[in-house]
Amino acid sequence: MTKLIFALALSVWSIGVQAETVDVKYRGDVNLTPFRCTDTPRSSFVERVCYDRLNEYMIIRLKSVYYHYCEMPEAAFNAFLAASSMGQYFNANIKGTGKDGPFDCRTHRAPNY
Repeated sequence: MTKLIFALALSVWSIGVQAETVDVKYRGDVNLTPFRCTDTPRSSFVERVCYDRLNEYMIIRLKSVYYHYCEMPEAAFNAFLAASSMGQYFNANIKGTGKDGPFDCRTHRAPNY
């Protein structure tokens, strides 16, 4: 009986500590354990943002698809969160113009996890 209780407790504990992993376009699976994630119900375009301050790395869900942005300073991330229109701020200041926006992971260091 003790073994059964221990096994049950262990299985419940392991379910509770499983990390969330998301599929990021152009990168693949990323474990969100080191990230601070925020759902964004006030935006119809930006659904969720996750930020890893240590690596200056943002993962963002736009219309059900996750994308990533590299070498993004925390001040830029906080300004994005505080913007009156997250979609407009994203298009003007994060996505940028042309192929290489200011935080494009093709030309900025992407962290290894």
